[in-house]
Amino acid sequence: MIKDMTVGKPVKVILAFSLPMLLSMAFQQLYNIADSVIAGKFAGTDALAAIGVSFPVTMLFLAVAMGASVGSSVIVSQYFGVKKTAKMRSAIHTSIIAIMATAAFLTALGFVICKPVIKLLQTPSEILGAANTYLYIYIAGLPFLFLYNAATAIFTGLGDSRTPLYFLIFSSVFNVVLDIVFVTAVQWGVKGVAWATFIAQGISGVLAMITLLARVSKMKTEEPFKHFDRALLKKICTVAVPSILQQSFISVGQLCVQGLINSFGTPVIAGYSAAIKVNIFCVAIFNTMSNALSSFTAQNTGAGDYERVKKGYPAALGIMAAVTVVFTAVLVFAGKYLVALFTDGNNDENVIDAGKKFLWFVAAGYPIVAYKVITDGLLRGSGYMSAFMISTFTDLIVRVGVSFALAGQMGFTAVCVSFPVGWALGALISMGFYLSGKWKNKSQVK
Repeated sequence: MIKDMTVGKPVKVILAFSLPMLLSMAFQQLYNIADSVIAGKFAGTDALAAIGVSFPVTMLFLAVAMGASVGSSVIVSQYFGVKKTAKMRSAIHTSIIAIMATAAFLTALGFVICKPVIKLLQTPSEILGAANTYLYIYIAGLPFLFLYNAATAIFTGLGDSRTPLYFLIFSSVFNVVLDIVFVTAVQWGVKGVAWATFIAQGISGVLAMITLLARVSKMKTEEPFKHFDRALLKKICTVAVPSILQQSFISVGQLCVQGLINSFGTPVIAGYSAAIKVNIFCVAIFNTMSNALSSFTAQNTGAGDYERVKKGYPAALGIMAAVTVVFTAVLVFAGKYLVALFTDGNNDENVIDAGKKFLWFVAAGYPIVAYKVITDGLLRGSGYMSAFMISTFTDLIVRVGVSFALAGQMGFTAVCVSFPVGWALGALISMGFYLSGKWKNKSQVK
């Protein structure tokens, strides 16, 4: 259902819009976690570590898909808010064409670079082969990943957060079923996890795009629209390119940190792999709320209603505060049990200790990062991309810098400390940009 967020009480509008998005992200992350849990339980610590080593590389491709989709979502939202349907339809078709062209290029590039990158990360020899296998299958499925993310972003830009949820529930359940079959019955190990993701993601992506195009085709326009508009592509890129760079640099930073993690041995790699999946689940929920505020902000800045945006901002912060309290408590009091879910119970004490330590440190920083991503969501939705990038890059640079600067003295603890420190400095910068008021009048549709 397409939703106009320029009317109605902001807190109710944001809550109703964000809940399906939060459920969608929860399902998406749960099936990502299921991959590692099933691999760790039934294929052992080496399989868990192999997926963990591959994770930052897969996140680099996902970062491009998500960044490109952000540009589509913001521009579509702004045209929707200002009621320019022809331009909105052109933006949708232009986005899809550009995103799929990017996917084709990255798929070809991925097959060339993935093996050298895995070696460059000092991946232990006992998990190198499994990591390469996982990555090759994952890269083959990149077009489906981009297809799904493009459809989801455009649905979100149109105020429809329910349709992506339905596809994600299907994909999540199907993926877990295939994981169990391929890993336990067929005994494919890491390869089975990769194929399960490929198949489930592929079917979901195709169905989501077919549904989107069918729905968009029914929208009436008062004037003809272009299926590919270079001027609109430029506007989309104004938002998408900074988002891609931001997401990609974060992933590059994670790659650098993963190389450091790999130097600490397989138990730490496995523990970090489990814990980072739990952390990403929590942070992904925060980012989903941020994306909801971005869509709300984009529609209302497109309509020129800045006061409504300022009312929506504390509403989003309030919703996020409740989520943050729950996640922080769970990680502090049940962190070791969450990490234990990923292990097979055989000599896993070092794995659990490493994962538990990481979760305790990041949980301490959750109130800070929650505030940061909500503020970033407003800045991004308004089109103030330079502020968004500066905040995020500061966070990244500090995290990588602290990890490497203190690793000699603190070991793995340096990586754990780096997360809340980076979040804190990034949050201060985001707050400064919001308070400056310069986010107003940044809309790309005027």
